Amino acid sequence: MAVDQMTDEERPTRRRSALDRFFEITSRGSTIKQELRGGLVAFVAMAYIVVLNPLILGAAQDVDGNSLNFAQLTAVTGLVAGGVTVLFGVVARLPFALAAGLGMNSFLAVSVVQDVSWPEAMGLVIINGIIIVFLGATGIRTAIFHAVPAQLKTAITVGIGLFIAFIGFVNSGFVTRTPDGPPVQLGQGGSITALPTVIFIFALLLIGVLVTRRVPGGILIGMIVATVVSIIVQAFAHLGTVGDPKNPDPQGWNLSAPELPSHVVAMPDFGLVGAFDLFGSFERIGALSVIMLVFTLLFTNFFDAMGTMTGLAGNAGLAKADGTFPRIRQAFIVEGIGAVAGGGASASSNTVFVDSAAGVAEGARTGLAACVTGVLFLVSMFFTPLIEVIPMEAGAAALVVVGSMMVVQIQEIEMKDFRVSLPVFLTIVSMPLTYSIANGIGVGFISWAVIHVLTGRGRQVHWLMWVVSAGFLLYFTRDAITSALGA
Repeated sequence: MAVDQMTDEERPTRRRSALDRFFEITSRGSTIKQELRGGLVAFVAMAYIVVLNPLILGAAQDVDGNSLNFAQLTAVTGLVAGGVTVLFGVVARLPFALAAGLGMNSFLAVSVVQDVSWPEAMGLVIINGIIIVFLGATGIRTAIFHAVPAQLKTAITVGIGLFIAFIGFVNSGFVTRTPDGPPVQLGQGGSITALPTVIFIFALLLIGVLVTRRVPGGILIGMIVATVVSIIVQAFAHLGTVGDPKNPDPQGWNLSAPELPSHVVAMPDFGLVGAFDLFGSFERIGALSVIMLVFTLLFTNFFDAMGTMTGLAGNAGLAKADGTFPRIRQAFIVEGIGAVAGGGASASSNTVFVDSAAGVAEGARTGLAACVTGVLFLVSMFFTPLIEVIPMEAGAAALVVVGSMMVVQIQEIEMKDFRVSLPVFLTIVSMPLTYSIANGIGVGFISWAVIHVLTGRGRQVHWLMWVVSAGFLLYFTRDAITSALGA
């Protein structure tokens, strides 16, 4: 029998390197070369977050009218993703990479900072992360996971997907608000002839084709091609921006005009590291509102990471019959640390990315691949000027594609029982229609509990569901309660 065809048990005398033994590379049927390649492919598949996260967070003003600096956001996005992914690779020794979660950063930009400042919002992210670390370290996380019906867990993911896609449509100008008539319309007055919107459509179709053909890094490649086209268009059209305070251009770019930078490499600016206020939100909006916001952050972080890690472990052949996988507790703890680190650096909560599946498909099976991906994220910090060129329209196309990937999970929900289908439907549609992940979760929880108890299935509702539903009911009626109490 050839050496390469021997099983692990048939070659006990074969000498392994310390690296191999630490990451269990041979034991998991992989090689160092395979892990290096898998880590590189995972980075290529995920690198778009270095662009998208600054675009999402940087486009929003907080309650005080302040916004985060794009260059600083780019630096901390790479810093936290790189550092936490390397930590995950070393501690959990799994081929999963972490970065700023799209559902989380969208929730912060669209909802949270309408009530609190950016430093206060990041303080809430840190509190969320501390709770996740505690839940992971004590084993409570798994118990909570089992309390929520599987259908609602999937519905939340689907709803977030629709919400992310809708944000992409709005940010690209493909969908705009109207002062009269329907809440939204197609393009400007029903027309989608604005050049930036046309580029969005081009980017969306291109990324769709690349992803369909399973081209590694298809999202990133599509964004780069769309950016090159945008630079060429801008060189001839000289468009302005929609939000320019002096000379707004309704047919212009949503955020900034794509133009070639004067330089490509620059030292990263870490000015946002430590720019958080841990308890300021309590004074600004009150304890009840803070609790509900933290709960929403926690819930989004909790189930997104749990589902993603379980799915990736299955794809890698590392999952056991009960769905658990090696070093699961360490994985949960480091994922919580990702939230703490993301809030501490104003990069938003970092969580396990489903895009890591690209590296797994390439053969990654161990934490060495995660370490490779993390190092590449750290290198990306030095290319901020180049990343700043990418227009919002290219990033919006990626948002729509990622949203569509999340929506596909609706096929996992059995919808024949109306006790299930109605709460699932309300959860999914409430998120994009109310522009709030929190509203969707709350409507879903309350409707699930009420419908089940009034149709004789109350015993099927876990007591934790009742506690959470009661909290959401207070949250939705807090203004009326405050007014009644004269507060």
